[in-house]
Amino acid sequence: MKIAVNTRFLLKNRLEGVGRFTFEILKEMVEQHPEDEFFFLFDRPYDKSFIFASNITPLCISPPARHPFLFYYWFEMCVPSILKTHNIDVFLSPDGFLSLKADTPTVLVTHDLAYEYYPEFIPFLMRKYFQYFMPKFAQRADRTIAVSNATKQDLIQQYKIPSSKIEIAYNACSQHFNPINPSIQKNILQKYTAGKPYFLYLGSIHPRKNIARLIQAFTLFKKNNSSPIKLLIGGRMAWKTAKIKTAYQQSPFQEDIIFQDYIPESALPKIIGSALAMVYISLYEGFGIPLLEAMHCGVPIITSNVSSMPEVVGNAALKVDPKNLDAIALAMTKIASDKMLRQQLIALGHQEAMRFSWEDSARTIYQNLGKAIEAFKKKKIN
Repeated sequence: MKIAVNTRFLLKNRLEGVGRFTFEILKEMVEQHPEDEFFFLFDRPYDKSFIFASNITPLCISPPARHPFLFYYWFEMCVPSILKTHNIDVFLSPDGFLSLKADTPTVLVTHDLAYEYYPEFIPFLMRKYFQYFMPKFAQRADRTIAVSNATKQDLIQQYKIPSSKIEIAYNACSQHFNPINPSIQKNILQKYTAGKPYFLYLGSIHPRKNIARLIQAFTLFKKNNSSPIKLLIGGRMAWKTAKIKTAYQQSPFQEDIIFQDYIPESALPKIIGSALAMVYISLYEGFGIPLLEAMHCGVPIITSNVSSMPEVVGNAALKVDPKNLDAIALAMTKIASDKMLRQQLIALGHQEAMRFSWEDSARTIYQNLGKAIEAFKKKKIN
């Protein structure tokens, strides 16, 4: 097969959720199928490390598509031409976007429908684009991949996509995420928190991630406990961060709250593995990769009891109402004070983490490439 893949989010040292999913799935899929030709469609100059096999042909299509007007131009003008020119058999789009004009079988990966549930958190033009085009993309796709059952149910309920058209391919975790030995932990603590234990949030920083409440709950925890524990917030500032900054400015424990900008991939396993706990209390997630990384690293988790997060962690976390400051602070207190609880959650985390595999997910997606071709043929006949 000739397989074209939208690889806009393969960005060197900037592989966040969608980019990481794209990279890991493609690594597995390309290795599993050396007989196929893969065409990687970039929207900017690419790093050579992403061309990791001889059966990959990189194509750079300008301009960089990071604005709604450019989304439209890139997907509706540029992509159809490329697919036709190279006689592509099937198009895989791992970032939730596709081309409505392309006359090519298409597999769409949907990570979440956050824009439907929290539209107020999305910049205006982006929100309007999502609300208009995403339902059309979901209807146009010949096969759809959801990264969790929660996302699958969202697609069924919001867009009336038939269940039979959707399959689940979970995120998984890099083999680099493992428990960290005490000497490395000591060095990490010294580097980031002056040797003190820390709760960790990892991910982009915007309202849906609930960082303002995280800071407020940590402040409440500190008021209720004489504890040296700090809060390390790792990730880039994204959008609408005013309330987050206000929560920080109003906290009397500012010196215990540390903002660390984007953390290099090479440092992630050490920083996660050295945390006292991962605190990931997002208002909504399609999956939540940091949860899985924490389980692999042997780190206890506090997370939300909504959307996909209970599905990911199973029994290996303290699950809280993400809007309840008292519940979040109490969970922090339990983690901080109860070593046996931490050990229990770590053991359960190792068990839960075994459910997720990039190899299995890549195999599922590849099978759906073939199903998309068949579905496309039937649609043409009818």
